[in-house]
Amino acid sequence: MSTYVAFLRAINLGAKRKFPKDAIKSAAEVAGFTGVETYINTGNVRLETRMRSQARIEEALEAAFLDDRGFEVPTMVFTPAEICEIAEDAAELAADVDDLKAHYITLLKEKPSAAAIKAVHALEYDAELARVRGRAAHLMLTKSFNETKLINAKPFKALGVGTARNVTVIRAVASKWCGA
Repeated sequence: MSTYVAFLRAINLGAKRKFPKDAIKSAAEVAGFTGVETYINTGNVRLETRMRSQARIEEALEAAFLDDRGFEVPTMVFTPAEICEIAEDAAELAADVDDLKAHYITLLKEKPSAAAIKAVHALEYDAELARVRGRAAHLMLTKSFNETKLINAKPFKALGVGTARNVTVIRAVASKWCGA
């Protein structure tokens, strides 16, 4: 059995997209996954499976979640080692930013093209910096998230389907599940 970490997008937003932790766990188990654990109510899931393809795992989870909830739940799957690397990258990237106020990481379904990455790295907004490493897009801010322009810029959106987490959540998930 191999261990994976899944991140669900756009759940628990408003009245129509509720997906409590216990329901996520149950839906994953019904789909055949074992060792299922969740961390906080934003869709962070650790699971075990004999499947080796992250794309197949995503498809199986998305089908199970749609069946359980009646709405689509885009899901991004990573190995624990990948999550550890993302957390390490976050620390390295943040060290280069003076007066960092917020650091968000968008976990992407697929690795973006070199052209998409280059376009994001070329974006320049006052007090905002984005860097892409693998399937993780780091958004580092020296001002409030509500003031950011970068996340809505076309090149950032062109990176593809993803779900954002605060760096604190990524560090917690890495600490909790990297050794899995």
